[in-house]
Amino acid sequence: RRSSFRVCYICGREFGSQSISIHEPQCLEKWHIKNNSLPRHLRRPEPRKPEVRTDSSCTHTDENEAAYYSAQAQLVPCGNCGRTFLPDRLMVHEKCCR
Repeated sequence: RRSSFRVCYICGREFGSQSISIHEPQCLEKWHIKNNSLPRHLRRPEPRKPEVRTDSSCTHTDENEAAYYSAQAQLVPCGNCGRTFLPDRLMVHEKCCR
């Protein structure tokens, strides 16, 4: 990961320090729209911004790592092979998974 960028806790993509504050509310709104369009059994709880320590020992890398793992927690495993996917992509994958 590039050190000067921030990781979105919702989608896991990298953004500059100024644009992350614009991106996160829009990303969360998009997440709600996609989540509500899924079948009930695939809907997930709303992602929460990870809590990181505010003391001097917490670095920029620690914040990015916590955000990355928060985004990865949104993935759903396939019942057949165990690979993880976003819920809308899981339905496509399950059609061809053996």
